[in-house]
Amino acid sequence: MKTLQTLTGFVLGAAVGAVAGLLLAPEKGEETRKKLLDKGKKIADKVNETLKDKGISLSIKDLENIADDIADELSPEDAD
Repeated sequence: MKTLQTLTGFVLGAAVGAVAGLLLAPEKGEETRKKLLDKGKKIADKVNETLKDKGISLSIKDLENIADDIADELSPEDAD
């Protein structure tokens, strides 16, 4: 389980870094979205490869939950 936590931390860090770098780049929105999609696919491929090497499998629901957690971390908190 520790391997999964370490891998999740690495993926989250890489994703946040990639998103921040792309969002701060002075490019058109369409180009930025394409780069985000490409980076996301590369990260997902690397994660799948690493998980297979470790004998770990995640369901689509697990991945959706991870994506939701990332979105929650990136979204601004309510000021209420």
